[in-house]
Amino acid sequence: MDSDMSRRVVAEFFGTLWLVLGGCGAAVLAAGFPGLGIGFLGVAFAFGLTVLTMAYAVGHISGGHFNPAVTLGLWSAGRCASKHVIPYIIAQVIGAIVAALVLWWIASGKPDWISGGFAANGYGDLSPGKYSLGSCFLTEVVMTFFFLFVIIGTTSKGAASGFAGIPIGLALTLIHLVSIPVTNTSVNPARSTGPALFAGGAYIGQLWLFWIGPIIGAVIAGLLARWMYETESIVGTVVVEERRVTS
Repeated sequence: MDSDMSRRVVAEFFGTLWLVLGGCGAAVLAAGFPGLGIGFLGVAFAFGLTVLTMAYAVGHISGGHFNPAVTLGLWSAGRCASKHVIPYIIAQVIGAIVAALVLWWIASGKPDWISGGFAANGYGDLSPGKYSLGSCFLTEVVMTFFFLFVIIGTTSKGAASGFAGIPIGLALTLIHLVSIPVTNTSVNPARSTGPALFAGGAYIGQLWLFWIGPIIGAVIAGLLARWMYETESIVGTVVVEERRVTS
């Protein structure tokens, strides 16, 4: 692996680690803390802030994907080189698992702590609002579609240069505000994988939805963007706009 790819992979690893540690950490450690709980509104902002902060920290190195669905969506839009797809996804999944491990160690230090769902995603009985499989699948497809639509639009030519991280972070916040009651919000297969491995059992059995749904939504958005922004699509390389910042 050359030095450029190594830097990209490390950036994706730490970016995804921070996203899962910050977002899921807010849910596990702070959302229901007696007297000081931040609630689901705080959790939604925590996820948005993780993306916003890491987009500016390492987005100029790797494009700041931190999400296998984002990587595949940008690839389908012609904005991510094929050679980056597999290394990025591997780094993202490992980063999410390491974050979940760190979070587990921290949370288990509280004597009366009960892991419960450990911020994992689910449908049916594992959905926070007990939403059906169909509702949860549609939610993940649609929310990821719009997440990619915002990412690609705000990093395109003509968009305000250097400010893409703000609407991208706010878009992820909004997505959580809408979909936490439905699926506990994934839109990110890596984010779902890390906590599910520690929540175990049925959460692992339902993990397939939180890979397939977000990837479908992301690829559809990428293909639409390829048509809308066709003059900017450069297959086999990373366009300047992506290097500015994507999430």
